[in-house]
Amino acid sequence: MDLQTRKISFVQEFLSIQSEEVISRLEKYLKKEKISMEEKAFIPMSMKEFESRIDQSMEDSKNGRVIEAKKLLEEVKKWS
Repeated sequence: MDLQTRKISFVQEFLSIQSEEVISRLEKYLKKEKISMEEKAFIPMSMKEFESRIDQSMEDSKNGRVIEAKKLLEEVKKWS
């Protein structure tokens, strides 16, 4: 059985569940697994890359290529 077929079968089984407790446990498990997958995909930067980013940030600051946090928050609010 291929993955797509398995997912469809799972969704059909899921839709037949009548227990709110079971649904809650599945939601918690899914959330936990998603976080775990994201953590596994996280690759920390090297010290060289970290120092390079600091240098670039300092250069941006010196050259006025920054935005105040308050203005940035106002801009983000406009995105929705």
